[in-house]
Amino acid sequence: MKIKVIKSRCPQNHSCPSVRVCPVNALKQVAYKAPTVSEDECIKCGKCVRYCPMGAIQFVEE
Repeated sequence: MKIKVIKSRCPQNHSCPSVRVCPVNALKQVAYKAPTVSEDECIKCGKCVRYCPMGAIQFVEE
């Protein structure tokens, strides 16, 4: 499993709240664009998935 950002579900008009809950800073956001996931840093804890109010961050099969 890996974590993916579904850009079509992300409003891209605010600071992503899920970025703040990532314990290893694997989720990055530039301005108000959809965040990106660093697969090298991500520990797949799922905090960002649970915290995203829009359901834009999801676990997906690799």
